[in-house]
Amino acid sequence: MLSLAESYQNFITQTLSWHQQHNLTLQAWAAEPARPAPGQLAVLDDNTVSWQPVRQQPAADFSNVEQALELELHPDIKQFYSLFYGAGLGASHSRGQLQLLMIWDQADLARLQENVIGHILMKRRLKQPETVFFALTDDDSIVLSVLNRTGEVYLESVGKDVGEKLADSLADFFSQITPAAYQGV
Repeated sequence: MLSLAESYQNFITQTLSWHQQHNLTLQAWAAEPARPAPGQLAVLDDNTVSWQPVRQQPAADFSNVEQALELELHPDIKQFYSLFYGAGLGASHSRGQLQLLMIWDQADLARLQENVIGHILMKRRLKQPETVFFALTDDDSIVLSVLNRTGEVYLESVGKDVGEKLADSLADFFSQITPAAYQGV
């Protein structure tokens, strides 16, 4: 069985190959194209850049989030957000289209951490199990999340308890998805 890092790297390799085969470029909207993010390759127009996933050096640190929440985040979610910089990768799953979230730069890491804190505080207020989102779907009200206490992957309707279990782990989940063009998910 592949580790999370290996399965994520394999998916990225497949994604880059798929985009090359289909003559597509990974593109992202960049607020400040002149101030390059780690994965940024070229400025395409005023607010659009081409990019590719780049290993984080150093890896993102989530100790501030854990201290604020008095909670240890599941190792898979910390590793997922600590492996690569990027603008998000489109994928297809048997349940539909999705976009894997990624950290674009250090400012984006701070925003992600604030959103994770807000999400977990909401889950606590609703007396629901704590989850951390890692992907968006084509339905704005449904995200893909990791159940913090187990590492299992679920479909989650925003504001509701986890729904359908998709995988036992993020590494398992990566074996279920295939590259797809980003469709504004």
